[in-house]
Amino acid sequence: MALLDKDGVRLTVDDSVATVTLTNPAKRNAQSPALWRALAEAGRSLPGTVRVVVLRGEGKSFSAGLDRQAFTPEGFEGEPSFLDLARGSDELLDSTIAEYQEAFTWWRRNDIVSIAAVQGHAIGAGFQLALACDLRVVADDVQFAMRETSLGLVPDLAGTQPLTSLVGYARALEICATGRFVHAEEAERVGLANLVVPADELDAAVQDLTTALLAPPRDAVIETKALLRDAGSRPYDAQRSAERAAQARRLRDLAGLSD
Repeated sequence: MALLDKDGVRLTVDDSVATVTLTNPAKRNAQSPALWRALAEAGRSLPGTVRVVVLRGEGKSFSAGLDRQAFTPEGFEGEPSFLDLARGSDELLDSTIAEYQEAFTWWRRNDIVSIAAVQGHAIGAGFQLALACDLRVVADDVQFAMRETSLGLVPDLAGTQPLTSLVGYARALEICATGRFVHAEEAERVGLANLVVPADELDAAVQDLTTALLAPPRDAVIETKALLRDAGSRPYDAQRSAERAAQARRLRDLAGLSD
């Protein structure tokens, strides 16, 4: 049963696995502020039983990015156009973009592992949405591109940090500044993709990965994810200390000595 189905986003939950689906294939799952609000709502709606979240897009493309209607004077019905936002105060513009970013920030919560199943185009906001997830399984027809600079903009949907973390500063700059396509072979080679499979095997590959992620005890995965997420920002000795503290919690829990 769908817990949410609105504005191009559907959330379904089967015990410990949630699936978030972009449901506008006629527009190649182009994104809008309404879709971003629905994605943020999906994150808030997850039951506590969920351990793995799969993000997918219906049709031939994962997401072709921002709906260009956002740049027209009329914008989207019931929404301020981007042109109107640009004329507003700095405070309004900042708070509005922060609200949009909420759709992209919850996927890396420590209590879940998120997998983007990506086929076809993942451009601009679509690329950033795939980057929002912990893991990416991609079809061999995937085409990643960060096209914001070609529009005179910057990537602002929380994608710059994970992109740089995955591929390094120099390659991230080159990908963003040129707006070129990154295809499947390169995506796997540089670390954007955990796995590349034929398009007709994408769902099965994601299912296999989901099963593997559910095999270990949940708390061990949560603690390990927290350690790995913060490893890059901690000094070596601080990371060793964090490892010791996490292991002490796990051992006490296994021994039945936790509070």
